[in-house]
Amino acid sequence: MLDFIPSLPIASWVDEAVKWVTNTFEFFFDPVKDNFGWLLDTTAEYLSMIPPVVIILLVAVLAFFMSGKKFGLAVFSIIGLLFIENQELWSELMYTFTLVLYSSLLAVVIGIPVGILMSKSNTAESIIKPVLDFMQTMPAFVYLIPAVAFFGIGMVPGVFASFIFATPPVVRFTNLGIRQVSTELVEASDAFGATGQQKLFKVELPMAKPTIMAGVNQTIMLSLSMVVIASMIGASGLGRNVLSALQRAEAGAGFVAGFAIVILAIIIDRLTQNLNKPNQ
Repeated sequence: MLDFIPSLPIASWVDEAVKWVTNTFEFFFDPVKDNFGWLLDTTAEYLSMIPPVVIILLVAVLAFFMSGKKFGLAVFSIIGLLFIENQELWSELMYTFTLVLYSSLLAVVIGIPVGILMSKSNTAESIIKPVLDFMQTMPAFVYLIPAVAFFGIGMVPGVFASFIFATPPVVRFTNLGIRQVSTELVEASDAFGATGQQKLFKVELPMAKPTIMAGVNQTIMLSLSMVVIASMIGASGLGRNVLSALQRAEAGAGFVAGFAIVILAIIIDRLTQNLNKPNQ
């Protein structure tokens, strides 16, 4: 219908851009792949070396005290983790937890400062918001392509893809939380001569903590949701079991591995939510 308009070679442009970035920054990507990959594998292996009973008890005690000394979450954690151990998925659980841990940490460490920047500058907000929209609406599978191009296959590209996918919520919630801090409180801190740093760390961030923690919770959940997708590029863990079951049409194995992911998600979700509650 619009044959008179030449087709733009967008795909080839993107291919060339990815090739250029991969070749130009190979000196950066290769050490990151090797060193960060070693860190991920070492963390998962050391966690796997700890007797499961010890980890289960530690999680149960943590859940007990973080939930206000209530037994519900602690009992669920014990039963759920014992189920995973009973199904011989403990090692896979440790690899999944490692992937979620590092991708979430990267997202929080980078996302909160970016959110603070957005809250302090309308110009920065107007520039970063479309980028966040793009990151959140782009299908998660697309992130696997540059991840593999930059880092090959394995845990590292899985963490990279999960990090990109999971970062927007913590950025948005940090920006929102700080912008919603009462104007009267900010003016009062100015009246008492507080510096910008004092105002941020002693007024704005403490008041915005519930909103920021909600963003952290969503970031962790999104990281966990990438587990199965990351397994498509070689990331170890429960996602690989789900993918293998899908390829072999093994409904039972897929259900067990998927249920293990659900158990981990519920435990992490409840623990992070309890961080927001006062007097815990």
